[in-house]
Amino acid sequence: MAKTLLTHNLSLQIHTLRPSSILLHQCHRNSTHAGPTVHDLVRARNLPEAQSLLLRMIRKRGVSRPQLIDSLLPSSPSSTHTNATVLDLLIRTYVQSRKLREGSEAFRLLRQKGFSVSINASNALLGALVKVGWVDLAWTVYEDVVASGTTVNVYTLNIMVNALCKEARFDKVKVFLSQMEGKGVFPDVVTYNTLINAHSRQGNVAEAFELLNSILGFYTYNAIVNGLCKKGDYVRARGVFDEMLGMGLSPDAATFNPLLVECCRKDDACEAENVFDEMLRYGVVPDLISFGSVIGVFSRNGLFDKALEYFGKMKGSGLVADTVIYTILIDGYCRNGNVAEALAMRNEMVEKGCFMDVVTYNTLLNGLCRGKMLGDADELFKEMVERGVFPDYYTLTTLIHGYCKDGNMSRALGLFETMTQRSLKPDVVTYNTLMDGFCKIGEMEKAKELWRDMVSRGILPNYVSFSILINGFCSLGLMGEAFRVWDEMIEKGVKPTLVTCNTVIKGHLRAGNVLKANDFFEKMILEGVSPDCITYNTLINGFVKEENFDRAFVLVNNMEEKGLLPDVITYNAILGGYCRQGRMREAEMVLRKMIDCGINPDKSTYTSLINGHVSLDNLKEAFRFHDEMLQRGFVPDDKF
Repeated sequence: MAKTLLTHNLSLQIHTLRPSSILLHQCHRNSTHAGPTVHDLVRARNLPEAQSLLLRMIRKRGVSRPQLIDSLLPSSPSSTHTNATVLDLLIRTYVQSRKLREGSEAFRLLRQKGFSVSINASNALLGALVKVGWVDLAWTVYEDVVASGTTVNVYTLNIMVNALCKEARFDKVKVFLSQMEGKGVFPDVVTYNTLINAHSRQGNVAEAFELLNSILGFYTYNAIVNGLCKKGDYVRARGVFDEMLGMGLSPDAATFNPLLVECCRKDDACEAENVFDEMLRYGVVPDLISFGSVIGVFSRNGLFDKALEYFGKMKGSGLVADTVIYTILIDGYCRNGNVAEALAMRNEMVEKGCFMDVVTYNTLLNGLCRGKMLGDADELFKEMVERGVFPDYYTLTTLIHGYCKDGNMSRALGLFETMTQRSLKPDVVTYNTLMDGFCKIGEMEKAKELWRDMVSRGILPNYVSFSILINGFCSLGLMGEAFRVWDEMIEKGVKPTLVTCNTVIKGHLRAGNVLKANDFFEKMILEGVSPDCITYNTLINGFVKEENFDRAFVLVNNMEEKGLLPDVITYNAILGGYCRQGRMREAEMVLRKMIDCGINPDKSTYTSLINGHVSLDNLKEAFRFHDEMLQRGFVPDDKF
């Protein structure tokens, strides 16, 4: 019931106020109808859906920019935050859909009507304009930004310095930097790199060296630290860092970040935190790379609460997370099975103007598929395609895996065909996933057909491929077919794994042939494959069902000699066998031995004991074990 409610709530979160084609038609006829709907979506914090609606409105023919702007302007100024978010989202949507002239026109119309756009959305528009070479238009937008009183930042500075460098207007750079310093914004390493590269491209070698010499000592050390870290030599990098301090040079974020990144690459969360703390002690302000590195290493190593703690510190420092950091956190929530929070993080990501890339979508899709929320995964996949984010191999393989686990093989095959149509080459993992799906529902002909298709494409089956087919045949008791695949596996030089051997033993038992299972068990040991607890438990259970307790106890002793301790499954197999025969004294002896060995009985233990006593009409003992079962916190089936 709880699962159903969760799925329903998440479905509402994704589908809330989904605009219909009728609404878009109304927008075309009367643009004022669409505006409130976008505001409703924003108020509901359903930013992805709001952006989808804006994208449709932007692409709709016959709706002019002024009409669109008027439809989005609030009827009353009461909800300031919502209004600002809608207008920011509009500009970002123009940028992400690569409609930059239209976006610039919308920006000017908003300014004329007295509305401001945030510096993050403004920078997105400015950066896109400069990138495509529309520098004059970028300066027009920049002047509007300054005139609106919006506080510019170092990202704005670097975008506009790049604009000046693109047109080789180096004489204007000093004036511009001076103006920015008057606004409290100062150049950083990106600014200097941009200028040095631009001078070098123009052949202004003297100017490039002049800039380089002014920062050479400091950045030379940074470059060496970075180079050593990239080679994985963290110890020498630390040595150079200490030498830098000895020279009286003050480290910055570009000094610490390579050290942080290398610690995180090695998954050394403790050392990464030490470096981060050292960074703060030197008065260096961590940037997105710094925070992203530590958030990532904590999330990967199961310290997700700590990752969230640093995310909070990052936001508290005034930094806005980028796509990489949001994707890390979405992945962390999904790994912890908290898809609701992952979706909430996705909404925050869109609200902050971050573009969801294919990695973000794949991460969310994986979380939804693992949570068996395939309807929601399908909706997200449609949204992804609608927004022009092209699905890759991982997208389709994730969905195929999800549908195979759910037993929906027709949908999985449909996605497989989509994969081949898009020229995304399936690999052995894709084929294994599909074959396993068909084997689990007993459709071995389909599995064999996929095997033949895989081989015809030149994709070599691996040990997993062989194990899947062998398991499929063994599950149906078709041991002849299973051994045909086994022989092919040996012929191809693929060594059988313990998992495959356990599958064959289980297959023999399902076919009712415990002696063949035992023969295979002895053969696998001779071939150098050491049995584990699962091997022994499977075989012990087989002999117990044949009422061959002597052989079962020989296997238990053999197991102990190999250093493998019998577990609750081992004891339950023997105890259950005695109970089925009504040999309750022996069963209770097994129970006492089990407890003496420090193994706690489970629900299965008590169910066998209760049923055994009931079959002998010994209700007093049955109820005694029933009460003991309740005291241990197990809920009985009450079928006796």
